[in-house]
Amino acid sequence: MDWLPWTDDMERGGRGRPGRPGMPGRPGRPPQPPITPQAVDPGAIRGCLNRVTMVVLENGQRFWFFPTFVGRRSVAGYRWRSRQRRWDYFGIDLDEIRSFSCRR
Repeated sequence: MDWLPWTDDMERGGRGRPGRPGMPGRPGRPPQPPITPQAVDPGAIRGCLNRVTMVVLENGQRFWFFPTFVGRRSVAGYRWRSRQRRWDYFGIDLDEIRSFSCRR
């Protein structure tokens, strides 16, 4: 009998070839979930402390932000409200931030 990818050839003295899921053979790697960022790293955004920063949220909102405090799971500072033409104090969880950019 010819070797089939879903059979184990150990009984024939072979080294064992990978089998299909649920079939005999050397187990393969379990499927890995896609890697998606869960939150912005506090150490990364800390470099933007006291600097004007563009922030993009997971919901697509974007705004200018002047961070003054970075905690383990949140950041706080002043958010520019363009319609009111003023800075408001604002805090947000780091997992709500998709990306940010500031000049060093």
